[in-house]
Amino acid sequence: MLNEIEEFKAYTQFPKYNANGKRDMSFLGRFTFDMLIKQIGLHRVLTNIARGYMYATDTPDIERTRCALQAWCSLPTEKKDDWKANTNFSELYDIFPELVDKDGCGWFYRHVHNICDFVKCDPDSVSKTAIKKCDTLKKGFDKEWEKKVIRFQVPIFSSSTKGSWILRFDDILADALELGKLKNNDFSLPDGIKDYIQKNVLTSSARSAELLVKYYIVNKPDDTDKVVLPITNIDAYFGNGNFSKKWLPKELDSVIIRDPQSNGVSRYSLHEKLKQLL
Repeated sequence: MLNEIEEFKAYTQFPKYNANGKRDMSFLGRFTFDMLIKQIGLHRVLTNIARGYMYATDTPDIERTRCALQAWCSLPTEKKDDWKANTNFSELYDIFPELVDKDGCGWFYRHVHNICDFVKCDPDSVSKTAIKKCDTLKKGFDKEWEKKVIRFQVPIFSSSTKGSWILRFDDILADALELGKLKNNDFSLPDGIKDYIQKNVLTSSARSAELLVKYYIVNKPDDTDKVVLPITNIDAYFGNGNFSKKWLPKELDSVIIRDPQSNGVSRYSLHEKLKQLL
């Protein structure tokens, strides 16, 4: 969550599709089953990808970055000329062979199907829950992802837009321009803060507590003491749902004060005692 360069690699390079024990979920990469099934947490994912390609040259290249997003999202559907219906961007293979293949299978599409193929071929290596989740994922992913990719391309001022709060490529490109180049923002916390966490947080959630403090320090805006907390993406960072289901609601009250959660996102500030140590 702090090293954006490594995060970009996790969204553009395939993980090893294997498992060392039934609790090992590393074959999902930087995703969770909830992200894949519900198709949530993609704003941060796509913005990170856009920033990586937009600043690959000295001058930000917006149109090339839009093509990179299209390639990553591509599906091997019937080719259509109308942007309102087209979701196959196989023509971008020559420019982005790492993101889309010659048939139009984009990185995300291939990743989801690679996961399902691995679980199907080696069910003894994964948990029963993972098998059930894959069954759910396979049933509706292609159609739902196709709908989402079409919505990604709706112009930001389109008068015919249906629904509210939809995510568009235009939104992603604007965020990428504002946030700039990918950075490695990781750093070591002062000893006083580490001691506070050690005394007030269970060992099992200490790593997540340190991450939240660091993330707050790096991302705090000048005009507010609240920082947006991408809960879904932090779950993916830790490789399971422990952060949102166990650590955050039960074990981190001495570290952060947070607003109610909605759609996998919340806002938080640090506990006053921690602020005094900064």
